[in-house]
Amino acid sequence: MIAINGKQIISGKFPDGTLLIKEDVPKIYDESRRADILWKFENNEEIVMLMYLTRHLQSNGVTDIHLNMPYIPNARQDRVKTSEDVFTLKYFAELINSLNYKSVTVLDPHSYVSEAMIDNIIIKTPKEYIEQVMDEINDDNLMLFYPDEGAMKRYSGMIDKPYAFGIKKRDWKTGKIQGLDVSGATELIEGNTVLIVDDICSKGGTFFFSAKKLKELGAGDIYLYISHCENTILSGEVLESGMIKKVFTTDSIFTEKDERIEVISYV
Repeated sequence: MIAINGKQIISGKFPDGTLLIKEDVPKIYDESRRADILWKFENNEEIVMLMYLTRHLQSNGVTDIHLNMPYIPNARQDRVKTSEDVFTLKYFAELINSLNYKSVTVLDPHSYVSEAMIDNIIIKTPKEYIEQVMDEINDDNLMLFYPDEGAMKRYSGMIDKPYAFGIKKRDWKTGKIQGLDVSGATELIEGNTVLIVDDICSKGGTFFFSAKKLKELGAGDIYLYISHCENTILSGEVLESGMIKKVFTTDSIFTEKDERIEVISYV
């Protein structure tokens, strides 16, 4: 979904499948000639649409253009290990930089590499969303759980709550998680409500193993907050297991509806 100054842009297609986009710039831009583009990623075709719209604005004299892109596409491909790996994040960042945005606002980026590659980046932390979730849970004894050391370093200084964190055990040949150990304030887990916090979820394997371990340690209700939740969570075992009472996420990329998932509006 792409919107400019609050107006969602609807595209069509020519018979050959290429994009058909109409946008009357003079009708919706005031004298300040500023454009604020909101892009909630749904598919790769939107990358082309974003490029066309930005160039269209610039050709009509709008140069004060700001991109609000909560989710960074290709953020998982933040390194290459072999010559056959395509460094898609690098090339995506180069494309964004070539469009000369005055600012690019992102939410809780998955990789520090993406932060370094995007020019004029403004990083929005998920603190307000996590606090909103904690207010809804409304439990004075709530503690937080971070699935790995990376998440612990990212969030523990952001939220003033006791926490524990996971140390993943992987099959290094397949990359699959086989389980995890727990460190931190483990003595507080038994009998207490736990909120798992992380940045991104696909099918939720990490959170399944986190919830399983927390239950083994005697946790009470378990909740999950993730800034960016892919629709594929619905086909994973984390929801079907019943161990997590509710999942909270923003609408940065999640577009489905499920009674087990509460969606927080990004803007």
